[in-house]
Amino acid sequence: MELSFSSVYGHSLTIERMHRGDVTIKFLVPVQRIERKSILVIIADFTTSLVKELSEGRSPSISIHKFRNYCTDPYSNCLCSSDLPKGQQVLTLTRQCHAYRIDVLLRVLVIVQKLLQENRHGSKRDIYYMHPSVFSEQTVVDRAISDICILLQCSRHNLNVVDIGFTLKLSLVSVGKGLVMGWLQFLEAGRKFDCISSPTTAYTIPVHVEEVKDIVSVAKYILIVEKESVFQRLANDKFCNANRCIIITGRGYPDIPTRRFLRLLVETLSLPVYCLVDCDPYGFDILTTYRFGSMQMAYDAKILRVPEVQWLGAFPSDFEKYDLPQQCLLPLTAEDKRRTETLLLRCYLQKEVPEWRLELELMLQKGVKFEIEAFSVHTLSFLSEQYIPSKIQEVELPGNKIKS
Repeated sequence: MELSFSSVYGHSLTIERMHRGDVTIKFLVPVQRIERKSILVIIADFTTSLVKELSEGRSPSISIHKFRNYCTDPYSNCLCSSDLPKGQQVLTLTRQCHAYRIDVLLRVLVIVQKLLQENRHGSKRDIYYMHPSVFSEQTVVDRAISDICILLQCSRHNLNVVDIGFTLKLSLVSVGKGLVMGWLQFLEAGRKFDCISSPTTAYTIPVHVEEVKDIVSVAKYILIVEKESVFQRLANDKFCNANRCIIITGRGYPDIPTRRFLRLLVETLSLPVYCLVDCDPYGFDILTTYRFGSMQMAYDAKILRVPEVQWLGAFPSDFEKYDLPQQCLLPLTAEDKRRTETLLLRCYLQKEVPEWRLELELMLQKGVKFEIEAFSVHTLSFLSEQYIPSKIQEVELPGNKIKS
């Protein structure tokens, strides 16, 4: 027997009665951006249905779709995509591990509901410290937030939840850890970000990317750099002044606002996007996070990934091409090798960017890695005056495949 009732804005909450008398609750609409009031209505419907089933003596179970944006069989005929779920997991109160996960989910849901009702924002770390004895560790909260997003068919920013750390409060504007500079202007929550007036000045990327508007730019391309140290080197060399571009750094692995902001710029400005990372497995993983998204956020990859990202360097083949001395090279550690082998298994490398995979194989074969700053062995400004301009020229050549 199946009971259905509709909530607002076209969302449908379905209750399926199973042969044991259990109840499975799930939402049957694609992931989309929805309004705060709509989410509050859906949360109310969700909790009401749970209470109703419990009061009637039935054991409710919650069905959560599973998403993945890649598998670990590079030569399979898989159809990996974050646009469609790959099965589901049913959580029941009759299993102890499931009961704990449901308990955590509901506790976090209550906190999210309060944030939305008061139109306030909180970090994942804030949520953790509201019930530290129950949540035990941060990853428990992270998983619950992901489960809630999948259940409510929304994104994390729709829940008024921001990333851990690096979140500062400047005036009335919340900002994340990413930085931007160059030929760009935009408004966020009434505040003007005028990077164009001083292209070498770093601005912190706002957390509330949905409030960014009136984007203006005369840039020729967007350059992503992995690290703040490289970002600062390019600022000191006045790279943006000489090359009329926008430079973004996530200061390591990018947070969600940085990825969303980059996606917004690409959609709005239709500019080429180049990415410069260290020649090591961590740099490569950061590169793929920008282009393909992460498995942890696979369900939300459609609004986070930037398929237009092109790999500018540093390539394993570069240390010979640019005559880097042996002192600039570091041996791959056992962990580096393990991580590289794991990266090579990702199906999208073979299917979409086989040239990237060849470079990764070369890294493993040579057994060495190096940082972007290693090019400073030639001159302090070699990166900005020689390496990056020459790489962009190579990428723009017809038939160049490494860029894809």
